[in-house]
Amino acid sequence: MSLSASVCSRLQHQHETIYELIRGFSEEQLRQRLQPGKWSAFEQLAHLVSYQPVFMQRLQIIHQENQPSFNRYVADHDPAFIACCKRSLQDLLDDLLARRSGITNYLMTLTEPAAGRTGHHPKYGSLTIVEWTEFFLLHEAHHLFSIFMLTRSTQPG
Repeated sequence: MSLSASVCSRLQHQHETIYELIRGFSEEQLRQRLQPGKWSAFEQLAHLVSYQPVFMQRLQIIHQENQPSFNRYVADHDPAFIACCKRSLQDLLDDLLARRSGITNYLMTLTEPAAGRTGHHPKYGSLTIVEWTEFFLLHEAHHLFSIFMLTRSTQPG
């Protein structure tokens, strides 16, 4: 049970879409909340950055423990997310790339038995590392789409 070509490609490149989505927008524009109580495009990006270490930690726990269970991740309760929201746009983008490189290298060098190890998600049940990776990528794609919608509701600076 190794990673598919689709998963490998998305791991390597999907996150790079952020540059196309935010091109021409100032940090101030990205920080503006367009809907009360909903995240801004900047907060969407901060969430993607703050979730990467959580995902990596979960992968390592799954690799080391037998069928671990994880609580639901809630960004608004994560001090790392709150800290990311205070960082600069460039700092977040640099962090996104650096952490993603580590995740990609880790996943693409896993052995078949390691990739098949499982951890329990509170909503989706028992998932292999391969399935956790698909979940991670789809979750990221959802937030990239949210950034797309938010930036298309605003004019670039």
